[in-house]
Amino acid sequence: MSKRTSLREFQQYLTKRLADQALGGSSSSLLSFQTRQMRWVVPLSEVGEILPLPALTSVPLTLPSFAGLANIRGNLHAVTDFAAFLGEGATPLASQSVRLILAGAKSGGNAALLVARILGLKNLDDFTPGGRSPDAPAWNTGSFLDSEGETWHCLDFDLLLSNSQFMNIAA
Repeated sequence: MSKRTSLREFQQYLTKRLADQALGGSSSSLLSFQTRQMRWVVPLSEVGEILPLPALTSVPLTLPSFAGLANIRGNLHAVTDFAAFLGEGATPLASQSVRLILAGAKSGGNAALLVARILGLKNLDDFTPGGRSPDAPAWNTGSFLDSEGETWHCLDFDLLLSNSQFMNIAA
């Protein structure tokens, strides 16, 4: 992939990599994304799809981190603003870089994370293990350091979806 890529080419590239992953591609491929303040990686095998932000329907009497429902090809997806869930404040929706990360089919749920931006694909070999904070939730499976000393947190989508705090959206 060239250094400068159009959004369409990047989305096609990610779609191809997701399809390759589903067919048994490299398990060291990670999708990287950013909330308002933190950098995250999630194994590509746990990701279903990445989409631009569609129209969201708000749901009354829910927590501020619950962004609403999105109709994606006739299926309703519960959308959580991941930055708000982490206590970073709401993700500005006006930005062109805001994306939804849909949970993979194996998770069994129609859930999506609203994130500030997708940073691309990373390889596990490009990171140095940074350990895991003892007070980190189970779905934050650890951290890594990149070559520039930046910290990246590792998300386990399946553990997040089974977390009662994440699933309880009632205000």
